[in-house]
Amino acid sequence: MKNYDTLSEAINDLKQRGYGYDFNLKPTCLECASLKIEIKPEEFKVDEIYRFEGMSSTDDNSVLYAISSKNGVKGILVDAYGVYAENISEEMRKKLR
Repeated sequence: MKNYDTLSEAINDLKQRGYGYDFNLKPTCLECASLKIEIKPEEFKVDEIYRFEGMSSTDDNSVLYAISSKNGVKGILVDAYGVYAENISEEMRKKLR
């Protein structure tokens, strides 16, 4: 795993390394709006995780996931620390730990 100073630096590098799609977090799956697909927890794996802390506020904390699916789709998910904890299924929570 690499070390990145900023979230944008990490996103740009991951996109260059083939993680070209953006995922959105849904309660029971990941959604890729540009491909119009949903990927269930058993259909993807988290390849890398990067955490970033905001300089001025803990509200700025975020986590970046590099994700690959069984059907070959690779992308990224950006989320705030712990925000997903109440809004997603147990399967999704375990997958994103």
